[in-house]
Amino acid sequence: MLTIALLALLCASASANAIQARASSYSGEYGGGGGERFSHSGYELEGPITAIRVRVNRYFIVGLQVRYGKVWSDYVGGSQGDLEEIFLHPGESVIQVSGKYKHYLRKLVFVTDKGRYLPFGKDTGTSFNAVPLYPNTVLRFISGRAGALINAIGLHWDAYPSD
Repeated sequence: MLTIALLALLCASASANAIQARASSYSGEYGGGGGERFSHSGYELEGPITAIRVRVNRYFIVGLQVRYGKVWSDYVGGSQGDLEEIFLHPGESVIQVSGKYKHYLRKLVFVTDKGRYLPFGKDTGTSFNAVPLYPNTVLRFISGRAGALINAIGLHWDAYPSD
């Protein structure tokens, strides 16, 4: 009887680990070549994405910075152009990211689970549309390559953090 109970517990644990392992996914990398690699991996431990800063000029996405919980990530990219800032509402998450690129990132559109559409940049270039692979997951952090402009972006999806 003890062996059966132990076997059932072991199977339940393995099943829970398999479900948890399937929560994360990756989309990208979207953009051109070049630039230095960056990653916000680790910032997601500070909390969910709560705000996004995007610097744009006439043609390109110049720079990016993301706030995780109450902590801003390092800024990546260049300094030329206008800085735009969007704050997410409490409990709001990014569930889709689309955009355009040609050698560099030209447009980013963040779509939230509250139906908000947050566009940055110009509508020209090759299109991409990124969504998480698994249900009930959200954008948790970004990575990519940048120099004076954002060369490329990668999107990392996982379950919304629990308190």
